[in-house]
Amino acid sequence: MKITDVRTHLMQAGAPPHTGWTGTGKSALSNSRNWLFVTVHTDEGLVGTGEGSGWPRIVAEAVNDLRYLLVGENPADIERISQKIRVAMMGHGQTGVVGSGAIAAIDIALWDLKAQRLGTSVVDLLGGQTRKTVPYYVHASNADTAREAIARGIRAVKVGGIPGIVDRAHEIRDAIGPDVDLMVDLHGPPWLSGADAVAIGRALEPLHLLFLEEPVSPENLDGWRLVRDKVDLPLAGGERLGTLHEMRTLIDEYLVDVLQPDTGRFGGLTQMKKLAGIAEARGLMIAPHSGSLGPVAEFAAVHLLASIPNALMLERLEPDWSGRADAIQGQLEVSEGKVLVPQRVGLGVQINEAFVAAHPSTRNNAIAGGGWNEGTADESVYMQVRRGRARLLGTRE
Repeated sequence: MKITDVRTHLMQAGAPPHTGWTGTGKSALSNSRNWLFVTVHTDEGLVGTGEGSGWPRIVAEAVNDLRYLLVGENPADIERISQKIRVAMMGHGQTGVVGSGAIAAIDIALWDLKAQRLGTSVVDLLGGQTRKTVPYYVHASNADTAREAIARGIRAVKVGGIPGIVDRAHEIRDAIGPDVDLMVDLHGPPWLSGADAVAIGRALEPLHLLFLEEPVSPENLDGWRLVRDKVDLPLAGGERLGTLHEMRTLIDEYLVDVLQPDTGRFGGLTQMKKLAGIAEARGLMIAPHSGSLGPVAEFAAVHLLASIPNALMLERLEPDWSGRADAIQGQLEVSEGKVLVPQRVGLGVQINEAFVAAHPSTRNNAIAGGGWNEGTADESVYMQVRRGRARLLGTRE
C-alpha cells in the first residue's frame, strides 16, 4: 500500500456554552476556535483520518508543505515517517507545537490506516485494552454548572481562571461535596508570578484537589520549582509543549504529578505512547489536554488512555458546540462520566467533509479577557504580578 495524497480540512468551530474560564471573563474559544482534520489517501482506497492543533491554520500549511514527502511512502512505516518529517523540519529551527501538530495530524491518520488495513481497532495496535471505559472530567464555571455536571453522573470537574478563583473553587467544592474530584487551572492570561501562584495554591490546599494545573507559565521553571516546594497539592502541566525533550525537565525534576500532552500537538499517538512509558517509570499519570480540540483527536486520546496503565482521565468539553457531532461520522458513547472505548475498525471515526467545508476558517487568534489587574487589560502582558494582594485570596484568606 502506498500513500497517494494528503489533504487538509480546516474549519471554524463554534464556541462551547461555557468553560472553566467563563467565570472569570471571555474565553479565547468564543470566536477563534479552529479544527484541522487531515486525511491520508492510499492506492488501495483506504483513507486514514487525523487531527492537528497547535495553531491549526498554520499547521494546515505545514501539512500541505509536507505532502510531497509523504506521497509514495508505505503508510505502515509510522515511526520512520515521523522521523523523516522531523528531519525535514530541522532547517526551520525548533518549530514547537506547530511542527509537532503537523506530525500529530499525519501520525494519527497513519495509525487509523494501519488498523483499518488489519481489520482491528487502534487500541489493539497500541497494546490492547487496559480498561473498557475511560473516565473524563468537564469544565465548570460556577457552582450551578458543577451541579449540572454531577447530575449527569460526572465525577470530576475543573474550574479555571485567576480573579476570584479561590472563592469560586470553594463554592464548587461546597456544591459537589467530597466524593467528586475537583481540579483548578491557573492558565492565565496573564501568567502568575511564582509567589502569587504559591499564595493561591496554599489557599486551595483544604479543597484536596485532584491537581492544580499550570500555576505558572510553562517556561518559568524556577516558578514551577517554587510551587512544587511550597504547595501541598498534586501539580499538572505540559499542554503547551510539543516534544519529549520539552517535557524532560518537568519529568526529571518531578515538577508535576500529571502530564497533559495535547493529543493534536504532541506528535501523535506514536510520541504520546512513548511519553506514557517514560511517565510510568516515574510514577506519573497521563491526562491529555483537549480544551480546544475537535472530535477526531478525542477519539485518538480515548484509544491511548484505554491502552496505558497510568491513564488518569480525559478532559472533555461537555456540553460543547452543537456542530461538533455534525463534523464527524461515528460518535463516542458516554455514560455516567465515562467514555466507552470504540471497538470499530481503525479510530472508528471519519469526518463529514461537506459540513467541514461549509464552515471555513475565518480567524484563529484571540486574547481571553478578564484576567488582568483592573485597568491593565489593554497592556496584554504575558506575566503580571497581582496588585491588591489583600483581595488575591478573596474571602478565604
